[in-house]
Amino acid sequence: MCIRDSARAVKALAGSKSGKTPVVLIRDKDLLTGFNKPDPWKMQDMLDRAVMTLTGKEDVMNAWKEILEPDDILGIKSNVWSYLPTPPELEQAIKKRALDVGLREENIGIKDRGISNDPIFQNATALINTRPLRTHAWSGVGSLIKNYITFIPNPASLHGDSCADLATLWKLPVVEGKTRLNVLLMLNPLFHGVGRHHFSKEYTWEYKGIIAGFDPVAVDSIGVRILQAKRKEFFGDDRPLNPTAKHIYLADTRHKIGTADPGKIELIKMGWEEDILI
Repeated sequence: MCIRDSARAVKALAGSKSGKTPVVLIRDKDLLTGFNKPDPWKMQDMLDRAVMTLTGKEDVMNAWKEILEPDDILGIKSNVWSYLPTPPELEQAIKKRALDVGLREENIGIKDRGISNDPIFQNATALINTRPLRTHAWSGVGSLIKNYITFIPNPASLHGDSCADLATLWKLPVVEGKTRLNVLLMLNPLFHGVGRHHFSKEYTWEYKGIIAGFDPVAVDSIGVRILQAKRKEFFGDDRPLNPTAKHIYLADTRHKIGTADPGKIELIKMGWEEDILI
């Protein structure tokens, strides 16, 4: 079962007045206390509001109970890239709500590397996928679709053709149908770089937001549009990603795991709107 066929994704789509795939973009101008360091209380509030909006529930815990169940084994798939990792404030916000739902602490794991032999991730009944958005030398961007690449022992096997077939990761038996929520971090996105493991703070900015949804393709599609808009603003002209992030669109058109077409996505904007770029 692919993500677009999961019960929660279908329910969210049915509940959308537009009939489109819902994606939540939420920002707070006072979110950051430092580079890639959110205020933990504001981070929790933003995450909760996104989940409530996606599920259509007005109560925080009722919303999280639509996503997780007490007997779940939960893998929180983060990202440890040293320059721009998933911040612990978000990891702990997710874990807190999992515990509040009733999951046992020993049934919750937070990890990026080494998950191919991690018992929690290998036996998980639920996954929550989260990482920051950044440009990437091989795939155009490092985002949610790509974040599951550590589920395979040889990530380089998917590097061909600008990582065109990263969506096949979502059809692995250990992954397929298990992802309950995707959260793309837009705190200080990296919008430009050249070469492997490139990083310069000059090419980051304080966007102070997250993008959340049940469909990783739709969330990534929105993230890339914002990144492209920032590149145009910064450089003064259209400057496509090099390489292009074609794996996002192929995840829809070739692999059918989600929706990349902006015309089929309902973007729900919440919070601070200054310089939103979309």
